[in-house]
Amino acid sequence: MIRIENVSKSYGTLIVLKGISLHVSKGEMVSIVGASGAGKTTLLQITGTLDRADNGKVIINGKDTSTMKDKTLSEFRNKEIGFVYQFHHLLAEFTAMENVMIPALIGGIKRKEAEKKAKDLLNRLGLSARENHKPGELSGGEQQRVAVARALINEPSVLLADEPSGNLDTHNAKELHNLFLELRKELGQTIMIVTHNEQLARLSDRIITIKDGQIYE
Repeated sequence: MIRIENVSKSYGTLIVLKGISLHVSKGEMVSIVGASGAGKTTLLQITGTLDRADNGKVIINGKDTSTMKDKTLSEFRNKEIGFVYQFHHLLAEFTAMENVMIPALIGGIKRKEAEKKAKDLLNRLGLSARENHKPGELSGGEQQRVAVARALINEPSVLLADEPSGNLDTHNAKELHNLFLELRKELGQTIMIVTHNEQLARLSDRIITIKDGQIYE
């Protein structure tokens, strides 16, 4: 599902990634671990097409993203890739339902269909009673589950998560970790996670350690 081939990235004189190659199978859950500054988030951003590599290729679901022009890449990202961040990035003025719907509406799905998909996802994630609440009325764990629903609404090929439980307490972090396992089991979701959380990493099918811009083990 994900093929990263000889990806390198520098910012000025700082070399962040040094020829990374990595394959992730469909339905696999992989955790990327390593010290701060090792290049984990840069790798995730390049995989998610939010940044471009200096060299190498990122192929997702058979499509070479490195050859796409910006508009095509934006459309591909909206359809094929879901993102979950440490800070949920929900829009404060919109309800949970509206936040979840936004990627679908951007993707051209009609409002009625987007509402149904958002409602179904919020129900699946145990938030049906909170769909009309705004982010400020939700707990941290609820906000992050809304963010997961938003990431899933376009039925992406790949779910990418950057420190998804880093801002949660132990109880909510454990619930979120179990949610990723359920998504992988029920939806066959391919998941790639950058995390410092050892518990979450151990739940994954595979742990990839990055050290000084290279895969260490």
